[in-house]
Amino acid sequence: MAQPARAAAEGSNIKRNGVWSKAFNAIARKITGDGAWAYAFIAVALVVYAMFTAYPVVSAFIISFQEYKPLGSSFIGLENYKETFGDSLFWKSIRNTIIYTVLTVPVALVLSFGVAILILPLKKWLQTAFKAVYYLPVVASGVALSVVWLWIYDPLPAGILNQFIGWFGIDNQNWLGTTKTSMFSLVLMAWLSSHGTSIIIYLAALLGIDNSYYEAAELDGASFFQKLWHIVVPFLKPTTLFLFVTGIIGSFQVFQNAYLMTGGGPDNATTMVGLLIFNNAFKYFEFGEAAAQSLVLAAIIAIVSFLQFKFAGKDVEY
Repeated sequence: MAQPARAAAEGSNIKRNGVWSKAFNAIARKITGDGAWAYAFIAVALVVYAMFTAYPVVSAFIISFQEYKPLGSSFIGLENYKETFGDSLFWKSIRNTIIYTVLTVPVALVLSFGVAILILPLKKWLQTAFKAVYYLPVVASGVALSVVWLWIYDPLPAGILNQFIGWFGIDNQNWLGTTKTSMFSLVLMAWLSSHGTSIIIYLAALLGIDNSYYEAAELDGASFFQKLWHIVVPFLKPTTLFLFVTGIIGSFQVFQNAYLMTGGGPDNATTMVGLLIFNNAFKYFEFGEAAAQSLVLAAIIAIVSFLQFKFAGKDVEY
């Protein structure tokens, strides 16, 4: 009885090994075949993604359930999440981030769209020149831009903005030092800078609209605003949705402006979620709580993005 059983087991192992061998050979043929170079090229991107995106996300998820210590962490379950949801400063930072997002993203889209419309009729070389000028702040150092804006917001009479309002008889303002004006100062900075990417994307989308639509509208006696509303806006819906979604994602993660301009003050009036996470991790060394807050922020961004695609992308064709 033992021999038939042993023979059956050996046969099963041979069959199993044969399946694995076939699978391995199939993968090897794909890698060493005509697509070998393709796998070689994407390997670099996959390694970079694994090292700098996948690994940090997995690590943050694990750390969020721990009281993190460099020489040995301890598992504490959902305590970090309980502290996060019970922290009034966390909810205040969420509120500040939402206010900042609501005030900046729609205005940024309107400004970018308007500038793209103004650039569109110009000659090719002028379009290129304006695109370069508007894109320059995007590639400039964020620290350098913040230094310029700190000079603009200087509370002394030397500040450019205080000089400007002084012409109208308005007293000097401490723009970044009071709760009444600090958030507005960050919003104004966002309104007047870093629209280059959106302008270029909008301009590319505008150049992709066939002129025959404008010619047909002109034959029907359509005005500029009628062509804008009935031709340009519908054709640019996919572009607008893309910029709207990415704009909100970027706005929810805003950190640099608040950190360099106000440090989150005064009285946490400009403390955004990203700045709060940074402070918890690298100022107070509460890595577990910071990881939990970052994952909560990621969940909020995912939910908001899903709702945008669900309700704003119903009639959008790609």
